[in-house]
Amino acid sequence: MIVVVAEYEIAEGNVEKVLDLLTNVWAPMARAEEGNRAFIVNQNTDDPRKLLLYEQYADQAAFDFHSTRPEFKEIVLGQIAPLLDNRFRRMYTVVE
Repeated sequence: MIVVVAEYEIAEGNVEKVLDLLTNVWAPMARAEEGNRAFIVNQNTDDPRKLLLYEQYADQAAFDFHSTRPEFKEIVLGQIAPLLDNRFRRMYTVVE
C-alpha cells in the first residue's frame, strides 16, 4: 500500500477557494478511483491556511493513475497549486 502525505500552506485570502476545490471537486474524484483507499483533507486547528492531505493507494499503479490523470493536472496543478504558498509531498509504504 502506498501512503501519501501532502502539506499545503494556502496563500492569504484563498482558504475558502482551496477548501472548496479540494472537498467538493478533487477529493470526491480521488475517492472514486478504483485503487484509492483513503483521501482525507485535514485543516490545522491553529492555522486554517495549513492543510494536511492523507492518501492511501492500493499500489504504485493506483498512485500513478491518480497523479497522471488529466484532472490532476487541471484541478490540482492548474487551479489549487497557484493558490498555495507552499506544497510538500512525502510518500510511504505501509509496514505490516
